[in-house]
Amino acid sequence: MIASPLSRLFAGVALALTLFALPAAAQEAADPAPPPRPLRWSIAIHGGAGTMTRTAMTPEKEAEYRAALERGLAAGVAVLQAGGSSLDAVTAVVTTLEDDPHFNAGRGAVFTWDGKNSLDAAIMDGKTRKAGAVAGLARTKNPVLAARAVMEQGPHVFLTGDGAEQFAREHGIPEVDPSYFYTQERWDQLQKLKGQNLSAWDVEGKYGTVGAVAVDDQGHVAAATSTGGLTGKRWGRIGDSPVIGAGTYADDRACAVSATGTGEFFIREGVAHEICARIRFTGESPKVAADTVMLELGEMGGDGGVIVIAPDGQSAFSFNTEGMYRARANSDGLKEVAIFRDDGPGGIAPPKVIEPEPVAPVEPAPAPKIEPQL
Repeated sequence: MIASPLSRLFAGVALALTLFALPAAAQEAADPAPPPRPLRWSIAIHGGAGTMTRTAMTPEKEAEYRAALERGLAAGVAVLQAGGSSLDAVTAVVTTLEDDPHFNAGRGAVFTWDGKNSLDAAIMDGKTRKAGAVAGLARTKNPVLAARAVMEQGPHVFLTGDGAEQFAREHGIPEVDPSYFYTQERWDQLQKLKGQNLSAWDVEGKYGTVGAVAVDDQGHVAAATSTGGLTGKRWGRIGDSPVIGAGTYADDRACAVSATGTGEFFIREGVAHEICARIRFTGESPKVAADTVMLELGEMGGDGGVIVIAPDGQSAFSFNTEGMYRARANSDGLKEVAIFRDDGPGGIAPPKVIEPEPVAPVEPAPAPKIEPQL
């Protein structure tokens, strides 16, 4: 059969296209695929703020706390380096620190006035602004896991007491006997507080809350915080750590924050949300926003510290105490672990009280003498 002119034309065009494509295909095969883009991430953690000074801490104790911070930081870094989410990273950090008796969270939690442990935690996802919080736990091994279950699997944001424990149990969060949380140091602190009629600050000298903030390769931020509260706390007291917007907050439009300190003041100031709002609406850097809010907190009478991270990877510490257990790392190779005010970034000076200059009393001018009119 003789091909028509039209079919011969189509065949010629097809052959030409095939021959034209061969060099390009060969070139593609010869050129290796471009290397994958390096992951971009950043993370910061804390283990509480307070009167941490070199003179008040032995070299052995300092080494222990630095090693504990290293372990917590490493847990979060491992998640981010593997391309994991910021939410998974802060969860990994806080569960690691909850398992470490050096900190007032999980296993190292302080005792209430009644000699029990009462644990609080919160977590927040900056991508969706979903959040979960729990308070008054006594059997849940890792309160931050219960908070995450509330966020991801429950209809509510904040659960407390027996109801929170029941929810955690129903969602497979591990439980332990309350004796798991006992440490001799924390028990002795309670006896000293009650025996000498002291405050929690007098027997602890620090706020041992733990927390983490992170931004992952997708630019999503997250925050998590966990605490045992104050030594000798009574009447079901709950501090700022599990209060969304006070001790914990995350918003991809601004930053993620985790706080530690005098919880009542952090609640009144709405510290975590206030910092994020300043960044979002004024364009301030994380450090400037955090310092501004912490100075306001100090003027109210509160003390403590915060860690902040922004979607672009900027991280900041801010505290008005002598020190804060803190660490941070990022994909550019930054790695810092610090305790004291002078061995790392973050400290701000406590607010100065400006006394008015004395004014010399002014003698009243003598009344003018008025002569009687005649």
